[in-house]
Amino acid sequence: MAAPKVPLCLVVPVWNRGTRSARGLSRMVAPGGSQGKRRTLLQFLADRFYEVRALREFLQQMQLLKVQRENRSLTHLHKQYSPDIIGAFFILKQGGAVRFRGHDWIRSDSRGRVSLDVLKFQAVPVEGVDASGCPLNYNGLDNILPLKELQELSLQCCPNVDDWCLSRLYPLAGSLQVLSLAGCPQISERGLACLHHLQNLHRLDISNLPAVSNPGLTQILVEEMLPHCEVLGVNWTQDLKLSPEQQPQDTAGQATA
Repeated sequence: MAAPKVPLCLVVPVWNRGTRSARGLSRMVAPGGSQGKRRTLLQFLADRFYEVRALREFLQQMQLLKVQRENRSLTHLHKQYSPDIIGAFFILKQGGAVRFRGHDWIRSDSRGRVSLDVLKFQAVPVEGVDASGCPLNYNGLDNILPLKELQELSLQCCPNVDDWCLSRLYPLAGSLQVLSLAGCPQISERGLACLHHLQNLHRLDISNLPAVSNPGLTQILVEEMLPHCEVLGVNWTQDLKLSPEQQPQDTAGQATA
């Protein structure tokens, strides 16, 4: 005769007037003895810790896969649509905005849906791309680099834009005039050095880059690298820290003393 099935009972944390009772919890997970109770409780908490860490790693992996999926290349559609339509659709799906020549900025709706009216610009080049805050990464640039008449590009506060991304911008050197990299957490001096190809830039914003160790000196070097470009960032004099011997003294105060 088969043994009767025993229902599975999960351990439920004990609450005492709104406060979790560790002593009650230890009674539920420990077979007996105060020392055994403490060991079992620690093991119980350790198991839960590893479960939480595993869950966190799983969610991070899922987020990474989502970013990769959102940055897949759409260039295989070039037989059906122009590079400008493909690039515009990619940016709009990411939550950004695009500006076709002679038209205002276009954005997707509140649900992230792209209007089919974009298709009427099949023969109109994209002159402006605002990808501020978008999950754009290295692979996603495949959809932007074919925009041969792109004049304005904003990558402000893009969390995945790094130095490797900046090393890929050279195909835009013939048209790009305005570039914003403000607030990108992964851009350092090495990436900014790759911008020497963009000699047609008129304006470059490199403010608030936490990975740049010396913003003032970096701005000076970028200005020398791009002599015809207005570089926005920090005032280089703010990075100069004078020693006590170099600091100006209050001569008026000394005279009155």
